[in-house]
Amino acid sequence: MADLQLLLKSRTPILYVETYDEERLRLRLRAAARELGLTLYVWSVTRGLVCEGARPSAPEARKPLEALDAIRGTTWPAIFLLQDFHPYLSDPGVVRALREAAEEGPERLSTIVLSAPALDLPVELRRAAARYRLESPSEDEVRTAIVETFRSLRRTRPLRFDLHDSDLERMVESLRGLTLAEVRRLVTRATLDDGALDSTDLPQILAARREEIERTGVLELCEVTGEVAELGGCARLKSWLHRGQSGFSERARELGLPAPRGLLLLGVQGCGKSLAAKAIARSFGLPLARLDPARLFDKFVGETEKNLRLALETVEAQAPLVLWIDEIEKAFAEGGAGEADGGVGKRLFGTFLTWLQEHRAPVFTVATANDLGALPPELLRKGRFDEIFFIDLPGAEERREILRIHLRLRHQAPEAFDLDALVAATEGMSGAEIEQALVAALYGLLEERGTELSTARLIGEIEATVPLSRSRAEELEALRAFARGRFVPV
Repeated sequence: MADLQLLLKSRTPILYVETYDEERLRLRLRAAARELGLTLYVWSVTRGLVCEGARPSAPEARKPLEALDAIRGTTWPAIFLLQDFHPYLSDPGVVRALREAAEEGPERLSTIVLSAPALDLPVELRRAAARYRLESPSEDEVRTAIVETFRSLRRTRPLRFDLHDSDLERMVESLRGLTLAEVRRLVTRATLDDGALDSTDLPQILAARREEIERTGVLELCEVTGEVAELGGCARLKSWLHRGQSGFSERARELGLPAPRGLLLLGVQGCGKSLAAKAIARSFGLPLARLDPARLFDKFVGETEKNLRLALETVEAQAPLVLWIDEIEKAFAEGGAGEADGGVGKRLFGTFLTWLQEHRAPVFTVATANDLGALPPELLRKGRFDEIFFIDLPGAEERREILRIHLRLRHQAPEAFDLDALVAATEGMSGAEIEQALVAALYGLLEERGTELSTARLIGEIEATVPLSRSRAEELEALRAFARGRFVPV
């Protein structure tokens, strides 16, 4: 609120706001106008220019140029909110009129506010304009919207409110990141569906959170199941996670400690980097949003960078959560060099580094990578992430643990197998290769209508597998040599 008042008091001619939450922006501007002694006008193509105070309105000014003429004719200090004005910014006449209104001088305290879900400001207006970021509704605002919506519904019909404090807080957390209008709509639907607002409505609310995250087109909400123990080996990573959990506590905040920011996981393909990301979210008890770098890129100029900004704004709005950037080198391979992609990779990389360093929302970032050579060196220096772990091929005890986990997951009793023989046979194999050998052995059992999987059959599938440690031995050794002494082995 204070930053908005500062922009208005400093006589910024034009503010532009990218938001779907028109209602909340209007409330924010109304409060600022009241505090500063200004008159608030709201324009739309359907209603014209409407004054929210005692001053005269201009409902006939529905066309953009008519509205701008009315604005320029206003002699008292005011705020003019122009809703969905962006389609008219391709009209040279409208742009010219806006520019002239902005250059009339700072003698009167008036600001034009352009509001739209997405807004590309013409170059002619950029020097006169400032961007205002309308953050997502706070927990208090969401909580108030839930209660007030229910009370409003109950005035006209008998309804039951049966949300305990813990359930209400879960609902508030699930609705964060949505607009106030969306919050009210979901609460209304959940309440009227069965005549009550209670804990049984939480799955429906959680589904709305998934929709909001995946609406970006580049993010997806991942299911996080199982225990951290299902991540075979990785003792140092598990120890770090146990310590890192305390960074999200109230005691850590009292001591002024920042919450953990993230980890970079580098290593051999198939050795559990993706599973580790899920284990981290499970350990912290947070949702996991996966960003697929391949989905960021768009053929239209500027859209790729906008996709990344939208994704980062969405995860901040939905925080607290874990952001998993899978195979991060796909997005930033060109971040530190060259213009082979027209500079898109470099701009993406700059935006991401700035966000990684500066964001204050409780977002824990987990980035995974296979190709160290493709990563810009700026990303690997200390301080970007809390720690950088290197995940190598599993050792003997880790393979034993991996075998136990996957046997149990396929309803096989580990004690029924010769684990010593299996550990020896799987030397040089990754966790993914061990899993696939077990899957292949079980499919063979189904094909032959067998009833029990034997150690001999499983070893036969293992011996038929050519692991990456043999097929790409030189690359693996180069990877290990690069990581040795630079990163923490898991």
